[in-house]
Amino acid sequence: VYKRQALIGPNGAGKSTLLKTIIRELPPLSGSVLFEGQPIASYSYQALSKKIAVILTERIRVELTTCRDIVATGRYPYTGRFGILRKEDEQKVDEALEAVHATDLADRDFTAISDGQRQRVLLARAIAQEPELILLDEPTSALDVETESGIQEAIRTVMAGRTCITIAHRLSTIQNADRIYVLKQGRIAECGTHEELLATGGAYAAMYGEEADHAEL
Repeated sequence: VYKRQALIGPNGAGKSTLLKTIIRELPPLSGSVLFEGQPIASYSYQALSKKIAVILTERIRVELTTCRDIVATGRYPYTGRFGILRKEDEQKVDEALEAVHATDLADRDFTAISDGQRQRVLLARAIAQEPELILLDEPTSALDVETESGIQEAIRTVMAGRTCITIAHRLSTIQNADRIYVLKQGRIAECGTHEELLATGGAYAAMYGEEADHAEL
């Protein structure tokens, strides 16, 4: 089993469409999506929320909501219909904030913090959710290099003991993935490790070369 997987490809290749199909936001055009050998459509949304956590590029639009409140939503699959957190849920929220070094953000307005801080809070929410699979949609695409480095460390914390699928914008963020899938026009054009894909000299190698050239400018 590949614990760290990544999807890359040009805009319009189908990366986000595939991710949204996995989480049932879009129906599959053909075939089926299986999770633990079962059709993903057979899971209730509550059961699926205990299995899969998702961090999308779309910004969450909330008002008068603290960062702790955002992280607490990760416990909702485990609460009753009114979303009342038990003592153990509160502890999970505190532990999640601490894990990504965001405890100092707990009481701050989620809309009043930086993009990098928001990503930490969303990663904390994913930890609080205790999923088996985490899907990350370009988690560092809007961040500067210094902030990205800190977020990558937080992502490694989130990934511990879990399977993670990342849609990458910067190839540098997924070089250590166990398996990289290169999408082109809705299909997998190449797959392998970073070293294997560079050795083939195909689409991945070309993309990597372009990114390296751009970084030197």
